[in-house]
Amino acid sequence: MTEKRTRVLLGSPVHQKPAILEQFLNALTCLNLESIELDFYLIDDNKDEAASLLLRQFAESGRSVFLQASGYNDDYIRDENTHIWHSNLVWKVAGFKNLMIRRAEAFGYDYLFLIDSDLILQPDTLRHLIGTGKDIISEIFWTQWQPDTLLQPQVWMHDEYNQWEILPGEQPSPEEIRRRFLAFLMKLQQPGIYEVGGLGACTLISSRAIASGISYDRVRNISYWGEDRHFCIRAAALGIPLFVDTHFPALHLYRDSDLKLVEEFVQRTSGTADGEGPEAAVAETRMETAEPADKRVQEAADQWDTLWTEAEARQRLTKEPLPADTGGEAEPAAAPAGEAERRPKLTLTMIVKNEASRFLRQILEEHCKYIDEAVIIDDGSTDDTAELCREVLKGIPLHLIQNPVSRFSNESELRRQQWEAVVATRPEWILNLDGDEVFEARFAEEVDSLLRTDTCDLFCFRLYDFWDEDKYREDMYWQAHHSYRPFLIRYREDFTYLWNDLPQHCGRLPENIFELPHQLSNLRLKHLGWSKPEFRLEKYLRYMVLDPDGRYGWKEQYQSIMDQHPRLVPWSE
Repeated sequence: MTEKRTRVLLGSPVHQKPAILEQFLNALTCLNLESIELDFYLIDDNKDEAASLLLRQFAESGRSVFLQASGYNDDYIRDENTHIWHSNLVWKVAGFKNLMIRRAEAFGYDYLFLIDSDLILQPDTLRHLIGTGKDIISEIFWTQWQPDTLLQPQVWMHDEYNQWEILPGEQPSPEEIRRRFLAFLMKLQQPGIYEVGGLGACTLISSRAIASGISYDRVRNISYWGEDRHFCIRAAALGIPLFVDTHFPALHLYRDSDLKLVEEFVQRTSGTADGEGPEAAVAETRMETAEPADKRVQEAADQWDTLWTEAEARQRLTKEPLPADTGGEAEPAAAPAGEAERRPKLTLTMIVKNEASRFLRQILEEHCKYIDEAVIIDDGSTDDTAELCREVLKGIPLHLIQNPVSRFSNESELRRQQWEAVVATRPEWILNLDGDEVFEARFAEEVDSLLRTDTCDLFCFRLYDFWDEDKYREDMYWQAHHSYRPFLIRYREDFTYLWNDLPQHCGRLPENIFELPHQLSNLRLKHLGWSKPEFRLEKYLRYMVLDPDGRYGWKEQYQSIMDQHPRLVPWSE
């Protein structure tokens, strides 16, 4: 039986110096293609005939290469200091990449691998990226965007090139941004796969992502510079997470002087260095590629006294030259509220029933790290749920209401009871969670900044349905984590709250809350209630009794609860 091979189209728009292009093409011939059928789509955008000749020779070497002339005759200025990209060049390249997306889709490729022509890949890069199972993932590379500056990766977390975590509306101090920035660089020096907000230049894209509508078209209401930003924003809007892999860092030939690094890089990554096998070579290459950034971390910490300006951040990745006058040093962001200022009160509210033997203890122990008060409805429990709440929340004001008979058959009525009980405590911020929901660990460290915001009354989060201890479910029926849902709300006495009266799936908060100023948070919420087979069976039977025809939910999703082999995705904190 013939083994099925993964069909990959490697695409690269090429406007390159011959010496660098030669090394790029040589590295492509060394890729490990076990179980891979690799075709090439190269767009010749060169003005240098020697570079065009190299592409023709590569296409005539027996490989499956679609070589297309760009039809342009643009200048692209590069030197040892910087690369100068004008807007027309950016969107020209975006058009080239869109052509490659369309070809991959039309010819039914499993993946499109877009790569810049100044990168040198390790032989196992492509196989490894395919093996991650991610829909969009880049291999990392590190670059000094200006001579004698910090080596930085081509990936970022937010906006144009913010390489630190930040929440919507958050205003961390310059010192806190500096700490987060250095932590981000240190993390990416460790072999792993990490979710990021932006990426480019060495990116594997699955057929599923292509079918969803991913493209490099300009997002008209976004002013960010660079086609990769618009690609990444569109991916996020489509619910496709972005990842970077750091196991096989590429070598970036950003300057002609970087050519001297190629020979040693190839020796190490091919395992041909004296006394080294492939595994040792790959490990040492990671160190060679990443360590310089590590060595400069303290230097950066000592020198970085202010935030980057927007123009400086743009220059570091896009190579766009700074204006002649950048206006001097950046104004530091407003510092967080002083330590002496009282943090707004956070009230946890939950509806629980027979949770004592499930996740309630670990959930409440985590909540104890940041809540100030709790309002809990025990909806007819017949076990020790109420006693467990009192035990774990000892020392925290607890308002425990015990319904002698469950009211869940009319969820709207139950949720109103919960809301009224919370409002009676004069809350400031309300965190509404179920007894099987818990935030990822970093929520405890970052919730203060949410509570102190003056510009937002409602925060929304992604909810991940766990199907076992460390994996969540993702398929056509289970995509809650692709959207944001409200869980944290500031109580406004002057706002009239309206309720949905559906007896099931009415929502845990009033239905008109999105009239309030609201924001999305990148903090993630883990839903553990599906994570054991016996719990899934119980929920399935309950839905079949309360909503057998799917009038208030999705009947096909109810039925999918009992699927024996669902698609599961590993969770990473």
